[in-house]
Amino acid sequence: MVLYTVKQDAMGLWSVRRMGLALFSDLKLAAAIELARSVARDEHVRSAKSVSVEFHDVSSVIRLGSYERAG
Repeated sequence: MVLYTVKQDAMGLWSVRRMGLALFSDLKLAAAIELARSVARDEHVRSAKSVSVEFHDVSSVIRLGSYERAG
């Protein structure tokens, strides 16, 4: 399972991370969510791996998308 996360930094901007490593940073929340979903969906289509997208804040984790392997 590949995991993409959307997390806020100390400056209040957002980043998109893949397996803990920042891919994109200094984004507004809506742009970060859209980008995370897009790259996750693209990776799933290319690799056929299961891919999830989660939103992480101080008190919760919310699943934003899940692209599962068939069969």
